[in-house]
Amino acid sequence: MKPSRMLLLGAFTAIFGLAQSAVAQDSCPNRGDLDTMYCDANNDLVADTPTDPAKLNTPSTVVFTYTPVEDPAVYAEIFSPFTKHLSQCIDRKVVFYQVQSNAAEIEAMRSNRLHVGGFSTGPTNFAVNLAGAVPFAVKGDASGFQGYNLILIVKKDSPFKSLGDLKGKKVAHTSPSSNSGNMAPIALFPKEGLVPGTDYEFLYSGKHDQSIMGVNSGDYDAAAVASDVFYRMAERKQVNADDFRILYTSEKFPTSSFAYAYDLEPTFRDKMLKCFYDYRFPDEMKEAFDGADRFYPITYKKDWAIVRDVAKAGGESFTRSAYDEAAKKAK
Repeated sequence: MKPSRMLLLGAFTAIFGLAQSAVAQDSCPNRGDLDTMYCDANNDLVADTPTDPAKLNTPSTVVFTYTPVEDPAVYAEIFSPFTKHLSQCIDRKVVFYQVQSNAAEIEAMRSNRLHVGGFSTGPTNFAVNLAGAVPFAVKGDASGFQGYNLILIVKKDSPFKSLGDLKGKKVAHTSPSSNSGNMAPIALFPKEGLVPGTDYEFLYSGKHDQSIMGVNSGDYDAAAVASDVFYRMAERKQVNADDFRILYTSEKFPTSSFAYAYDLEPTFRDKMLKCFYDYRFPDEMKEAFDGADRFYPITYKKDWAIVRDVAKAGGESFTRSAYDEAAKKAK
């Protein structure tokens, strides 16, 4: 693992430890899987807005980011029209914060350095439980929200024709918290006769694009990745889709969530959310996001149930201890 990623995970774990020692747990009637910093009295599975006005945040500069499934600089440019709109709409400066890993993005929101951002499907669950993220939208259109599939890719000229052919081979997963890049394969592949960690030792690439490029270059025999990332890279001519074969396609999962920090002042928060919901993507954003033209409203409890169910089927959870264990495996 790269030293920078190890440092991020180490800092993340350290912050958790410091924060937990200072939190009184007795006043919360229900917490569920949320970290001890948060409470879920209304049982909607996300952190409640603080009742103490002194703990509410109305930032003078709003920090926004998007999941680092590919080069963060690419998304800084893609979201430029929206961040300009949001700045005008809320009458505040908005900056795009480039994060290099899911851990860094989650830590940034937990430590109050990130106010709103897009989280990949799997990391959304850790962001909710460990960073107080409240998902409110995914990309979509008038007909509904956008989704994606877990796909398992190999080179087209490879000898691999089925999942069983990959036993003993080099298969890339992306990162421990990734849904399509790790948790879904662990839960779903055994039903197809291939058990990750037993039939093959998976290697963490760090990101979906790195997994795809690794298969393309021959570093990996196969990779479990998100279909939307794969097809976006093909559309941008970063890879040729015809050079690959897809051995497996899952059912549809919700795509990256957009979530705000739980402690945003409600009047400011609601104004900001309206700015998201009313916005319609310009052509360059629609092209980048497979025809999606808006931020489509969702709730974590309802729309992320399939993701939580897959994780549970694979023996995974989204608690602090599960994150710490995943971080160890990623080193």
